[in-house]
Amino acid sequence: MKPPVPHRRWALAAATALALVVGGLAIPVTPAAVAAPVGAGSYTTTPVGPLPSGCGAMSSNPRQFATANAPAGPIPTNDWWSSLLWKRTDCSFSEPLHAHPISYDTFGDGLGFSANSTPAISGTATGVGEFHYPYVQDIRVGVAGLAAPLVKVDGWTDWTVSPHWSDGTRTMRATIGHGLPFAYFQTTGGNAQISTAGTPDVWSNSGATIGFRVNGHDYVGYAPGGASWTVASGRISSTLAGRGYFSVALLPPTSSATERAALAATYGQYAHAHVTGTQVSYAYNPATSGLTTTYAFTTTAREGTATQTVVSLYPHQWKSLSGSTAITPTYPSARGRMKVLAGVNQFRTAMKFQGILPELPAVGDGSGGDLSTLTGHLAAARANPMDQRGNDTYWTGKGLGRAARIAEIADQVNDTATRDSALNAIRSTLTDWFTASSGKTSRVFYYDNNWGTLIGYPASYGSDQELNDHHFHYGYYIAAAATLAKFDPAWAATSRYGGMVDLLIRDANNYRRGDTQFPYLRDFDIYAGHDWASGHGSFGSGNNQESSSEGMNFASALIQWGQTTGNTAVRDAGVFLYTTQAAAIQEYWFDVSDQNFPAAFGHSTVGMVWGDGGAYATWFSGEPEMIQGINLLPITGGHLYLGNNPAYVRTNYAELVRNNGGQPTVWQDILWQFQALGDPDAALANLRANPGYTPEEGESRAHTFHWIRNLAALGNVDTTVTGNHPLSAVFSRNGARTYVASNPTATPITVTFSNGTTLTVGAGKTATTGAYTWSGGNAAGGVPPTTPTDPPPTTDPPTTPGTPTRYLLPGGGLGAAGSAATTTVAAANGNHDGTPTNARVFTATGLNLAYAGGQTAFDLFVDAGTAVGNGVQVRISYDLTGNGSWERVETLRYFATDPVTGYEHYTQSAGLSSATGTLGALSNGTVRVEVWSAIGNNPTTLGIGNQSVLRLPYS
Repeated sequence: MKPPVPHRRWALAAATALALVVGGLAIPVTPAAVAAPVGAGSYTTTPVGPLPSGCGAMSSNPRQFATANAPAGPIPTNDWWSSLLWKRTDCSFSEPLHAHPISYDTFGDGLGFSANSTPAISGTATGVGEFHYPYVQDIRVGVAGLAAPLVKVDGWTDWTVSPHWSDGTRTMRATIGHGLPFAYFQTTGGNAQISTAGTPDVWSNSGATIGFRVNGHDYVGYAPGGASWTVASGRISSTLAGRGYFSVALLPPTSSATERAALAATYGQYAHAHVTGTQVSYAYNPATSGLTTTYAFTTTAREGTATQTVVSLYPHQWKSLSGSTAITPTYPSARGRMKVLAGVNQFRTAMKFQGILPELPAVGDGSGGDLSTLTGHLAAARANPMDQRGNDTYWTGKGLGRAARIAEIADQVNDTATRDSALNAIRSTLTDWFTASSGKTSRVFYYDNNWGTLIGYPASYGSDQELNDHHFHYGYYIAAAATLAKFDPAWAATSRYGGMVDLLIRDANNYRRGDTQFPYLRDFDIYAGHDWASGHGSFGSGNNQESSSEGMNFASALIQWGQTTGNTAVRDAGVFLYTTQAAAIQEYWFDVSDQNFPAAFGHSTVGMVWGDGGAYATWFSGEPEMIQGINLLPITGGHLYLGNNPAYVRTNYAELVRNNGGQPTVWQDILWQFQALGDPDAALANLRANPGYTPEEGESRAHTFHWIRNLAALGNVDTTVTGNHPLSAVFSRNGARTYVASNPTATPITVTFSNGTTLTVGAGKTATTGAYTWSGGNAAGGVPPTTPTDPPPTTDPPTTPGTPTRYLLPGGGLGAAGSAATTTVAAANGNHDGTPTNARVFTATGLNLAYAGGQTAFDLFVDAGTAVGNGVQVRISYDLTGNGSWERVETLRYFATDPVTGYEHYTQSAGLSSATGTLGALSNGTVRVEVWSAIGNNPTTLGIGNQSVLRLPYS
């Protein structure tokens, strides 16, 4: 067994990254705190621990590196350009800024450009390895004689930033951004100047336009009309005809001089339409499960009438591009090929939101002895459902996540004692953290007005001084709050503690534009499509993030919280973050299409994405299990995106085994749960073969067993069908689909899937249809769970909505007669008269039949062989409208089998043991048959297919 390694980042710098800027002095703990009320909760406005360090001791004024022109309100952090505000240790300039397709760096005399297209690859294909496109300067753009002592930030928009230079005589303002092949400049006090690495190869110099090649990369300088460029001693300069603006563009690699000239002319049409603003907008349409995202550019015409520009798109964007067509040339980048759109002021992407679940449905837990195994694991967790390792924001979050999973599962199998224990732990923990009483200095949130951030203390992994990982930490709190809100909506009301949850959401990824407390989408890089973990981004390789899956935990938490509390703005923000980042993860962490990582890198995944590349590594461990596992945990119903490509799951897991020299020996539960999304049978076999594994710190044996066992029944995520409800998903095993939806509200809903299938879900319940039909409990106690079929069907059960005669079919259907088959009803090993236990379950859904009067009839083929003392029992339940509630339940007396080999006939003549409710017309109704052993110590064979029959009293 390999020893566990402390889990998280920021302990060490990556080999290729420059040193982390720490700086600053710890702020002494203040004994008394001033509480700001938020509903029944509160936060403190008095510092209780270390604050963001910024650059040296000047951290109390983060706007020291912003000009008076910079936007008012809280400053952004955790971005690709954040080191412009945090600075290096010299408090003057930034680290390289990897915007793509260009990387930039700041110096006293100007802005450096790098178009490095040659990756630096280190390490091995089986061990720790990295690829980077490091900053290698081609040109530096400035003003002749410029010698600025530092660079400030003059403005920013959603994916651009404007650095500013001034030495008292000369000034320069640049605008750079993601996807922009142009950099735009405004200058005073001197000639524009472009210094090149070596002698430039000038291939065109005509009037205001000059084209030249440096280090194999083609650039074009565009001066105002009437100006010209001169070349001398490796420098290109222009007076700009006294007009003080110009732009420089990087051209895509071309195959001929003719193509290069044509591109320069095309770009030239938009060279003076300077991009002065960028803004994203998004729209989620639940009816189609569609997400449309618009990336808009505002331009200012310095001359001419053009209002459009040229942009390049990342793979996650151009693969979902809607309504536009990219032109042929592409740029190389650390994220793969970037495709070009010319003459646009916006573009749109259209993606499908595949849906999430609070937890997998319990369709498989009840087979054989598995329900007993699960309930045993739940009982073991009951006394300490959080089982947290530490008291800081991260480890408290992990404990909350563990308890939320236990609560969801326990509710589904009607273990109310464990469910309530977990909910009580969540409630007491969150209430404590959300209350800033006088003098409280621990388990409290502090709002810092200077930095516009909410910091929890005790902080961890730089969440205080560096503003790292807020989305990682707070996502667990929000997800747990969403689970609690389903069962205790009064606690989650804005007038109680819902307002504190909203503060955590807005701090990490604020969904409100114009909010004066927090920046817009702090942790999410809008154009790159994913989060950044580092608040300052002060590394030579740019910003970074390892645990993309904890970022997705935050996004899925927003969806659940918004849906549960009725806040569609939060829900839709969560859908935007989730859907966009799911696409980015497939491209940049997993490279599922094998197109983005350098061919020589040798890995199918990375543990960390950097601004200039990626690394098969983590901040805290070199073990393959943790390198790959850090982008999988926590496994929740909000992480079904990990299974969108089952073949890739198998590829990823195979790499783990190869690099590890065998099956995992740490974080086995996380890795098996991931494996179950691609090969559930193998994952279940691994779990059963290794009962003594050590759980990962945020996991429980109950959740691991539940997840893997139920995926073995459900199969793989089916991305070809979506629901019109955000908490829904579809699974497929051997062609048989199971449709799942969860309803956290107090009102029944009907979910319609894109193939026309409908599913009615009761208040506070999770329901399934297709291969299985099941409804879980709710806060009021709910419906006793059924014990679904094992194994799942090989085909969709035949449905004949107009036929009252139904056969018990392999896989759990009730339909037209099939081929003769058998299934085994497990031994009772006790007295279960009247209580379905380890039952075989058969279900028909979507029934529309008129009630004809009379009672249910059946003929079940049963045989216990030569065993004596056995008795089988049947229960038949009717859900007349398919809303998850059973209007009529009939339990028959058990049938004592004889010790003679051969089938016997168990029929309705055994008589009713009990009956509740009344029958009526079936309208989209459901009928369920449960067969179990009431007494006896031996199993019974049940004939199915074309043998055991159910005759409904309907016409």
